[in-house]
Amino acid sequence: MSGTTFSVLVFTAAVLSIPAFSQDQPAAQGAPGCGDPNAKFAVSTDAGQHPALPDAGKALVYVIEDDSDFSSFPKPTTRAGLDGKWVGATHGNSYLYFSVDPGVHHLCASWQLAVILGKGRMTAAAHFTAEAGGVYYFKVKNTFFSTERSALTDVTLSPLDSDEGQLLANQYSISTSHQKN
Repeated sequence: MSGTTFSVLVFTAAVLSIPAFSQDQPAAQGAPGCGDPNAKFAVSTDAGQHPALPDAGKALVYVIEDDSDFSSFPKPTTRAGLDGKWVGATHGNSYLYFSVDPGVHHLCASWQLAVILGKGRMTAAAHFTAEAGGVYYFKVKNTFFSTERSALTDVTLSPLDSDEGQLLANQYSISTSHQKN
């Protein structure tokens, strides 16, 4: 085995083992909409659930985690925040939903743990104006890719067309989460 091949194998083994050594992720500090950066959630998913309708006088918000471009293991657990408080978390290709009052809201998506070492964003934010009876879909796109020299991460949070949101919610599992003590 040549020295170059051995170096590539050692580097690859090191990069692949990195996700097993998770670190706390303080990046949520200062992001609009996020809650306590030290909060942790336990998450389970269920494929048998279906989307809900908004309560009278309220709007409904879906946060859909898309990990289709996350080429590492484990997948991140992504906390969803609204107006400075966490409302739940997702894991893998899954979603959660919650009711909001009409008005302007600040939404946040943030990994609760850094699942890899590398450069990039692990928190994203957006704002929206909810109307009573409205249904709003947001996609959290978690991305991980590595090169021979580095690992890069990215989290984006973007609004979805309602048809695309319904399609993804029907394809993905629903997340149920609770905050750990």
